[in-house]
Amino acid sequence: MRLTVLGCAGSFPGPEAPCSAYLIEADGFRLLLDFGPGSMSALQRYGDLYGVDAILLTHLHCDHMLDACTYVVARRYAPAGPFPPLPVYAPVNAPERIAAAYGGENEAISIGEVYTFYALQPGSFPIGPFGVTVDRVNHPIETYGVRLEHNGKVLTYSADTAPCEPLIRLAQGADAFLCEASYLDGVDNPPDLHLTGREAAEHATKAGVGRLLLTHLVPAWGSEALTLEAASSAFAGPIDIVRPGSRYDI
Repeated sequence: MRLTVLGCAGSFPGPEAPCSAYLIEADGFRLLLDFGPGSMSALQRYGDLYGVDAILLTHLHCDHMLDACTYVVARRYAPAGPFPPLPVYAPVNAPERIAAAYGGENEAISIGEVYTFYALQPGSFPIGPFGVTVDRVNHPIETYGVRLEHNGKVLTYSADTAPCEPLIRLAQGADAFLCEASYLDGVDNPPDLHLTGREAAEHATKAGVGRLLLTHLVPAWGSEALTLEAASSAFAGPIDIVRPGSRYDI
């Protein structure tokens, strides 16, 4: 598997990064994991605008899905288009959410011409060459952590979550753990919303992962240095703070 980071800023785009979007490739298949604001630009820079084979949206907060609305235009009105409907795996109300953000209720039919939706629920299923397992994690709306397996290698993505046991199960023995670290330690953070760098690292240690990739930091009020320091205190393996354009072979 190859992971390419398209966007990694938490909650809203940062000065140098779009919001969450990750391109996962294997055997010529390209899975887009989340599609946050600004990441469609990065898709054209680091990938192929029309080379996506499937999309998985972990949840329907704007910072993880809004460019799925913009992408409707690219696929439906391209000179070589319209293209066949693209599979989208997402929470059950994704069609209505994307249609409303794109243009309102009268656009529901056009959304269906661009995307074929499959409602997520806890469990395992294939997407292209990937074995996929999803489970609900600790966030205010329906949100799924993701485990991807291919040829004996495992990548786990936390999505947005506060501490929870399902995330440890999803990350068990993963070669790489792409985990959010939105909050700083030592601050009175809101409960049941996000992880700190230390909490991300504690989950990584409990799951016995090989490598921790920290994402979803919020540049406006975060600190990469403090996040990395806190994570390093709780996880002995290699740790990276990801950036747009970063690539990892797993």
